[in-house]
Amino acid sequence: MTERLARGPGRVALVTGAQQGIGRTIAHRLHRDGARLVVNDILRTDALLNVAAEVDGLAVHADVSDARAVRAMVADVEATLGSVEILVCNAAVETLGELTEQDPAEWWHHLDVNLTGTIELIQAVLPAMRGRRAGHIVVLASIWGYTGWPRASAYAASKTGLVGLTQALGPELRRDGVTITAVAPGIIDAPQIQVDADDAGISLDDMRTRYSHDIPLGRLGTTPEVAAAVSFLTGPAAKHYTGQTVHANGGGYRGPS
Repeated sequence: MTERLARGPGRVALVTGAQQGIGRTIAHRLHRDGARLVVNDILRTDALLNVAAEVDGLAVHADVSDARAVRAMVADVEATLGSVEILVCNAAVETLGELTEQDPAEWWHHLDVNLTGTIELIQAVLPAMRGRRAGHIVVLASIWGYTGWPRASAYAASKTGLVGLTQALGPELRRDGVTITAVAPGIIDAPQIQVDADDAGISLDDMRTRYSHDIPLGRLGTTPEVAAAVSFLTGPAAKHYTGQTVHANGGGYRGPS
């Protein structure tokens, strides 16, 4: 499951869904911050191995919706590097379609990966975090968890669940030295945009224009901007943040967090 990496200085950071897009950029940013990286994705692909090499880290493949695989992954990481001190729950699935056209299995797949998978990851790392009385958990939510989005009801519902999870666990973990926060990106210029363009039958540029229309700053967000929020929330300046959501959306959502 893993390749061996020597113990050494720096906090151990596990980033799921890290082979591309937001997850990859977060891994790079945390590496710059001095963390020792463990990068995860569902399959052991060349892309995942490349990211691990880029951040001098460990590549771990596991399906986050499989509780047994998650526990085995975390146990292996702890045996190799020590306890996970930063957990970034980024792995997610997103498919578009009207509710009446979606198979129930597709709905459950969104919940299994996006919501239940996050819960299983948190459950797996918490014992060691509590033992050390130190840990930062960052959950990747979404603007769509607040505003919804046509033809993305399953994805939006799963992301709303992550917001509630974060709000509930903030006070629950307050005596354990563990903080949990969420980052809710707006529409980010990442590989998913091409998927959405293909689904809509339009060009990538037209998709970007369509998505940018309702963003006050007039453009899509970038993966480094999301990674900067994660860096802040896992750093020393964020000691007073827990149970809260940071919105990185160019002003696309300005309501209560």
